[in-house]
Amino acid sequence: MLLKIKNLHVEFRHDGEYHAAVRDVNLEVYRGRTLGIVGESGSGKSVSSMSVMGLLPPTPLCKVTGEACYYPQDGAAPVDLLSLAEEEHRKYRGRHLSMIFQEPMTSLNPVQKCGKQVMEMLQQHEDVPDKEARERVISLFEEVMLPRPEKIFDSYPHEISGGQKQRVMIAMALICHPELLIADEPTTALDVTVQKTILELLRTLQEKYQIGIIFITHDLGVIAQIADDVAVLYHGDIVEQGTAAQVLHHPQHPYTQGLLACRPPLDSRPAHLPTVSEFLEGKKISDVPTESQRMDRSGNMPLLSVRDLKVTYDLKRNIFGKPLQQLNAVDGISFDIYRGETLGLVGESGCGKSTLGRALLQLIDKSAGSIAYGGHPLDQLPKAERKRLRQKMQIVFQDPYSSLNPRITIGEAILEPLKSHGLFSNDKERRNKVLDLMEKVGLSPEWYNRYPHEFSGGQRQRVCIARALILEPELVVCDESVSALDVSVQAQVLNLLNELKSQFGYTYLFITHDLSVVKFLSDRIMVMERGRIVEQGDADELFAHPQHAYTQRLLDSIPRIE
Repeated sequence: MLLKIKNLHVEFRHDGEYHAAVRDVNLEVYRGRTLGIVGESGSGKSVSSMSVMGLLPPTPLCKVTGEACYYPQDGAAPVDLLSLAEEEHRKYRGRHLSMIFQEPMTSLNPVQKCGKQVMEMLQQHEDVPDKEARERVISLFEEVMLPRPEKIFDSYPHEISGGQKQRVMIAMALICHPELLIADEPTTALDVTVQKTILELLRTLQEKYQIGIIFITHDLGVIAQIADDVAVLYHGDIVEQGTAAQVLHHPQHPYTQGLLACRPPLDSRPAHLPTVSEFLEGKKISDVPTESQRMDRSGNMPLLSVRDLKVTYDLKRNIFGKPLQQLNAVDGISFDIYRGETLGLVGESGCGKSTLGRALLQLIDKSAGSIAYGGHPLDQLPKAERKRLRQKMQIVFQDPYSSLNPRITIGEAILEPLKSHGLFSNDKERRNKVLDLMEKVGLSPEWYNRYPHEFSGGQRQRVCIARALILEPELVVCDESVSALDVSVQAQVLNLLNELKSQFGYTYLFITHDLSVVKFLSDRIMVMERGRIVEQGDADELFAHPQHAYTQRLLDSIPRIE
């Protein structure tokens, strides 16, 4: 036994009253085994782990009762972590118990270099000179598959990709070789190939050091790859618990069944993804695959044509400002997008997917090549015409948390593009347009005056989708727009995108690293590696018969429940 949680009950104070976030949870973690905790956002997964780490707000904002007994490896008496004062907790946190947080972008200090932050964790608990600490950190950076570890050691967080930030966080958690590792959604932001590598790395380190792991995620495919035992949380209660084989292959609770069903399948293309709410309501779930979404493009003029597009960044300059080293983020790409289709764009972090999407919308400058919309080259259009064209080309960003202004209501956020482009004669007409669209994307019109922090991640992403669609665009670039969502919310958003496409004829460029999602949504798929398109074709054909070795590697890395 490594950790025994008994009757954990957590309440938060809101408007003078306490509301339960976790109710009488009982869990056991053993050395050398992984406990997977699954559930949607708000189910109590992170709250449970934060209580063990002593990171919840103090009383009276938060009340925690129960026990979390840690059994030291040296055979000393067990320690109830919930009863420790903050000063005592620091002796265990980081050294014996460590945590990988979900959001690497907000967990790393933006004004301190990555290597220094990991060194700080090591030197906080061990008396290690700077030179030795640097060597240990760089060695661990290599273990967690960070490219150019010496370079990343001296890089600031904003200079590396999201997936690389997450690997820095993993290295920080492992630097002191803890006995218990709590991994809170550690692979959500990672590509499937890196995810597979990280899961294998955690398994290797677990076997080497007999680490006990609590692995928190909403992806049951990932749980199948790493967990020995599984607990399913729903609204603060454990609704199902057992070995991974029992829970994943013989789920008893409708909630668990819903979580399993709403993952996009790889062997079929259903017309509608089941959702968790449908299972909980006892609705009959149709799972009949539709015909492949093939489009007849013969004779059609492309909506968007890209020829020999290049985007280059200067990595180093001399004292005179002349580039010494350059990176070809997008390296001579050519393709077409046809009206009414969904073109999927997949590839690993750093391959240039988002750079390409932003270059198409002229949010960043291209270095060479041409982009034509409806047959008209964008760089030859007058400024006024280009502004009008922006109405027809919109983007949904990856992170709904940071892409909404926290100081304005969601209604104002959706209405703002109408004002910017001078559409409709007054605010009353604009407001009516916003209320109508809110209903279409599944947002209650009564929420018009609420602020972003009052919504879940899935609801915030619906706000971002409504803001992009309010101008009735022809082309929508979805840049990793469902990667941060729970599988259940993801299913709702994917169904919504398909419904809106059928209803209004939208054209999508769907950028993602999730191959099961891109297969469900796309007509055609392009695979991008190091700034170049290495393979493209019909979605079903590409999955059935991948030609390029890189595509084959991506498909082999998809987590599956065997």
